Amino acid sequence: MILPHDATVAVVDGEKLRLFRNRAPEPHIQLVTLDVPEIDAVNQGSGMRHRSVAANPDTARLREDDFAAAVATYLNRLVLEGHIDALYVAADPRSLGELRRHYHDETRSRLVGEMARDLTGHAVEAIEAALAKE
Repeated sequence: MILPHDATVAVVDGEKLRLFRNRAPEPHIQLVTLDVPEIDAVNQGSGMRHRSVAANPDTARLREDDFAAAVATYLNRLVLEGHIDALYVAADPRSLGELRRHYHDETRSRLVGEMARDLTGHAVEAIEAALAKE
């Protein structure tokens, strides 16, 4: 894939968010790590509609959904404040689905691509290589 120059890349799983900015001219990819604040994931995900233990016995899954929803809220804010013009998201399939549920329309319009793959534990070089193969 050709990742636009200055695009923001969000790499997400159910517990961690990593943000990068592509500093290379197209068609190359050179990711620079961006600072990420602590994401408060309290009762934000789709699971909050079903908090009873009988309906959702997996509390770890609920926490992951809450985190993904909080990440979407954070990305929405960055887009709406004008900090993100182009956004690429790489996340494990479940987190990616939860993120999609919470994107603002403006965030959706700025998406230049998505990858359903967990890359949060990978080195920057491995993330660049995965993006280049897309």
